Amino acid sequence: MARADRLERLDRRREGLEADYREALIAALKVTAAGSWGLFDHRQDRHDRARAAPAVAELEALAEEIAELREQLMLDEPFALHQQFLAARGPVRAQAVGEPKQARAWLERLAAEAEPE
Repeated sequence: MARADRLERLDRRREGLEADYREALIAALKVTAAGSWGLFDHRQDRHDRARAAPAVAELEALAEEIAELREQLMLDEPFALHQQFLAARGPVRAQAVGEPKQARAWLERLAAEAEPE
């Protein structure tokens, strides 16, 4: 029974950290949507990177902790939201939408996912 209790506590902790990650990502997306570049690292500008570094570092730290818990819980799939965020970062083609517009699209998608059906 102690093992089951431990696993349940670990899973609650994982769920809480995933919620914290989502909140931190939403806060960072709101800053980006307001016109601050760097979160998605599209321009790869050192000033943009420095401005976004605290938010990116927080997201990375949370993602690492979530990954450790997922491993302990033997969950095969990685934390999808972080994987999506990582996939959206980095250089893009010249005709790609800007980071503020991309951040607004992310906020809309996350809000739609959060709505109960």
